Amino acid sequence: MTTPEEVLKLIRDKNIQMIDLKFIDMPGTWQHLTVFRNQIDENSFIDGVPFDGSSIRGWKAINESDMAMVLDPNTAWIDPFMQEPTLSIICSIKEPRTGEWYNRCPRVIAQKAVDYLVSTGIGDTAFFGPEAEFFIFDDVRFDQNSHEGYYYVDSIEGRWNSGRAEGPNLGYKPRYKEGYFPVSPTDTLQDIRTEMLLTMAQCGVPIEKHHHEVATGGQCELGFRFGKLVEAADWLMTYKYVIKNVAKKYGKTVTFMPKPVFQDNGSGMHTHQSLWKDGQPLFAGDKYAGLSETALYYIGGILKHAPALLAITNPTTNSYKRLVPGYEAPVNLAYSQGNRSASIRIPLSGTNPKAKRLEFRCPDATSNPYLAFSAMLCAGLDGIKNKIDPGEPLDKNIYELSPEELAKVPSTPGSLELALEALEKDHAFLTEPGVFTEDFIETWISYKLDNEVNPMRLRPHPYEFALYYDC
Repeated sequence: MTTPEEVLKLIRDKNIQMIDLKFIDMPGTWQHLTVFRNQIDENSFIDGVPFDGSSIRGWKAINESDMAMVLDPNTAWIDPFMQEPTLSIICSIKEPRTGEWYNRCPRVIAQKAVDYLVSTGIGDTAFFGPEAEFFIFDDVRFDQNSHEGYYYVDSIEGRWNSGRAEGPNLGYKPRYKEGYFPVSPTDTLQDIRTEMLLTMAQCGVPIEKHHHEVATGGQCELGFRFGKLVEAADWLMTYKYVIKNVAKKYGKTVTFMPKPVFQDNGSGMHTHQSLWKDGQPLFAGDKYAGLSETALYYIGGILKHAPALLAITNPTTNSYKRLVPGYEAPVNLAYSQGNRSASIRIPLSGTNPKAKRLEFRCPDATSNPYLAFSAMLCAGLDGIKNKIDPGEPLDKNIYELSPEELAKVPSTPGSLELALEALEKDHAFLTEPGVFTEDFIETWISYKLDNEVNPMRLRPHPYEFALYYDC
């Protein structure tokens, strides 16, 4: 643990003049305010630094715009991308007039989820380990107006460029669905991923590995160690920040969109999770795949609430272009120790009970990690409290099931709109514990409908011209 005094001493010792205060908005984008060193003192870690919240998506009206960023001293690191030495600190949001934490701040919601876990007596720590995939492109262009709409992405690695005159074209392009994971020269991104990983370490993220991913055209993944719920979300936001800025340094661009490339694998965020109490793991036992009864009930909660859960863990219209059969996306609401087409997988953990965990494979990195992790925890705890049976595991190859067998396996929602409808009907598992408020759920649903679902519905799609222009 780092104290405010230690952060202030670091500022003095390193003669740091600029402090960059970061916080997350409702949809999941980091926002920031940079202040001169004399604006930060010990009170900044208690009452916060004031700012105008009226222009933040999903937050305050202009007549109630005063808010405060409360600095978390445990999140301080020197920003590797700033010319002037700049200390980065992640903040949570308070209501300055009342001193209460703001109930639409995702980081506040995440802390409330942890507090709820402790209050149940079930456990005292929730560990999360997200695996966020992404694409590194060399060029991207997109536009939409009244009479045209298009997107264009390109990568030197793209298999679609195998016939392009590149002076010379060396021909080392990963085949579709075969990017996992040949060595250089087919993998052209080794050095950039290494720099991304080592830069993350400089920012306090406990790094593990990096590799190319399945899709052609620059799909990659970096790995970092699991962490407690709030710190894991902090690390994931640092992960995204570092990856995008290192890519920019190389003249490349990164997207965490789940499905930016047609007819190849999309990018997910498989999320490992486990509960602990008094330093002991709660998911290891003598049941299926070495799980405990507690773990199976947790799985039951995830599966029961999955349609509603996906409105938070898969919160974009593009998310549901990844969740389709035929790729590695998990569209089947079932669990298995080895079947990657099941939405929950039990990874191999050997004989070490501390490594026993489950992997929820549906989420993607367009989600706000503070909200996604909190919602998953609430669903799992609901399963434990109500002893929800997850049913039998799905250990068969889903593609070999008969139509009768397949009809018995529930599927993920087919669109963001359907997921939002499920959330509207099923959100007591989020609100009754006091983690999410009714106000937040209503705001989330209306924001997504007004800003994403309905605008998409109004616009003609380029492929519709291929289907219908000559009708």
